[in-house]
Amino acid sequence: MLAVLVLLDLFAPALFPTGLPTRLQDGLTLTLSVLIEALPWVILGVVLSIVVQVWLPSDAVQRWLPRNAWGRRAVLSALGMFIPVCECGNVPFARGLMMRGLSPSDALTFLMAAPIVNPIVILTTHAAFGWDGGILIARLLGGYAIANLIGWIYSRHPDPQGMLTQRFVATCEYVQHEPGTPVRRSLTQFLVELRAVMPALVIGSVLAGAVQVLVPRDVLIAIGSNPVLSILAMVALAMTVAICSNVDAFFALSFASTFSSGAIIAFLLVGPVVDVKMIALLRTTFTGRIIAGIVGVVILAACAIGIGVNVFV
Repeated sequence: MLAVLVLLDLFAPALFPTGLPTRLQDGLTLTLSVLIEALPWVILGVVLSIVVQVWLPSDAVQRWLPRNAWGRRAVLSALGMFIPVCECGNVPFARGLMMRGLSPSDALTFLMAAPIVNPIVILTTHAAFGWDGGILIARLLGGYAIANLIGWIYSRHPDPQGMLTQRFVATCEYVQHEPGTPVRRSLTQFLVELRAVMPALVIGSVLAGAVQVLVPRDVLIAIGSNPVLSILAMVALAMTVAICSNVDAFFALSFASTFSSGAIIAFLLVGPVVDVKMIALLRTTFTGRIIAGIVGVVILAACAIGIGVNVFV
């Protein structure tokens, strides 16, 4: 569709003599920027998911992880250090882990930690803030703590299968019984995962673009001087701008002179795991009720950490 629009603009400009309204142009530009930024990571995540599902022995994941629940979640929280994939790519990778027998609560632990406990994110956050205000340390420790908190909460869910969408459960059953050579299964699974993830990515990108255009950012900035409201404002901003966690520290740096350190940390904790794009991707796998609970826990924990930093640092 995008290619068709570009070709029409190049070779038949007379068809559209009047330009789009400025707001609509801005929304389209932001939507495409989010989509283009996320797409390579989604494809990489799908490829890693296929490696786990098709090419690893069926019990490899379970053998590698500790049997103790807390130890297993602690290892999964640090897995992002070795799988430096953007948050968009983590969703298909986590889907692959669950298809290999990982529990939904363990997969959530990985999903919440990996976009923050990640070598690229660590380097970019340090490049943006250095050691000033304890932002880097608070981001790493806060992300690790939130991930393990969510993993523990949902490990106590009475019906783990009930946390998953029916479509994902059906996909798991299809993949587990799919015949054919590893190459054929890899190609089939590549198409299955893209078909599941891409619509959500497009919808999330459109929502992110629309919200950025429709919500006046100067309203958020105007309340930046209040130590509590500034945190809530940056949380709202983090959920709407949908910036990749690999570069969001540089975006947050532009607010450092206006907002408190606690507000910046809340932004850096919330954005990678529950922005509108990530919520749309999570919806391909988890039910709406589970996602609502995740969003609530992440926001409350991030706000508590931000307030604590403002008070004690």
